[in-house]
Amino acid sequence: MYLDDVRPCPRGFVVARSAEECLLLLSVSDVDLLSLDFELGMGEPNGLAVVRGIIVSGKFPKEIYVHSSSQMGRAQMVQELRAADPKGVIIHDGPMPSSVLEAIAAGEQRNA
Repeated sequence: MYLDDVRPCPRGFVVARSAEECLLLLSVSDVDLLSLDFELGMGEPNGLAVVRGIIVSGKFPKEIYVHSSSQMGRAQMVQELRAADPKGVIIHDGPMPSSVLEAIAAGEQRNA
């Protein structure tokens, strides 16, 4: 799944354009790979709200990338995710490498 309000969704991903949409999709789907943005529009809940929702629910994707260009927001999200210490979850401070994007676009990885 790819959370971002303005960037185009990479091929092979399901897009969520708001924090609410992302949390809803996470609640009804098994997501292996999640990429998060911080800023989701003026006056709208941000990516940190999604991180906190994931932590409260205890339903973590297997792998989480935080691709936000907001250094402060990205740092907060990564810090809270790592502090939650979810077992078996890989947390990346930064965007997905092209090799991951290409594998998902080619259908080599599921539940993105």
